[in-house]
Amino acid sequence: MHTLHAGYRSMSLLVSINWDRLLYVCTIVFALFFGAWLGTLLQ
Repeated sequence: MHTLHAGYRSMSLLVSINWDRLLYVCTIVFALFFGAWLGTLLQ
């Protein structure tokens, strides 16, 4: 149980440290999908 708790805590630390990078990647992916969708509408 201690190992599980320590693993969860370290994963939480990694997410909190890299939250801005994750948000940056999600924003780029969303923009690409939105641009592709908009491109199909304007053809």
